Amino acid sequence: MNDDAVTGATTGVEVLMQLPASTVWAGITAIDRYGEWSPECYYGAWLEPRTRFEARNRFANGFETYVTCTVTTFEEPTRFGWDVYGGEEVPLANWTYELEDRGDATLVRQTFTHGAGDSGLRMGVVKYPDRAAEIIQGRLDELAANMRKTLTAMESAL
Repeated sequence: MNDDAVTGATTGVEVLMQLPASTVWAGITAIDRYGEWSPECYYGAWLEPRTRFEARNRFANGFETYVTCTVTTFEEPTRFGWDVYGGEEVPLANWTYELEDRGDATLVRQTFTHGAGDSGLRMGVVKYPDRAAEIIQGRLDELAANMRKTLTAMESAL
């Protein structure tokens, strides 16, 4: 397996939040609050509302990244998504939320898809090609767990 296996690697979660869709929408688009909820993203700020934002991430190993994100989907109140850029023209990843209104609750589907850009995951696969499948699956599992933690913390805060 080579680093081409990283591009398109996807994971996602479905969480039923006991909040109305309008409240969940306000939460998922509150980029400046992700630092309160996310295990990795400790800072976010809109550069251009509904269009671009910046984020800073800190990983378990202490590594930090600064990224800019371009909104790819803004369909209030059901879909919100963005591409992540780390200084190159090729996206590192795409994140998407889909909300399904269930009255007093909202079913949230959050997905992550790795892009073609250079990332820590891609570097790990290049460095340890014999462990590529394990490295990719480990990161996808970590991302899914972090999505659940973020959504749970968001639900509690809102």
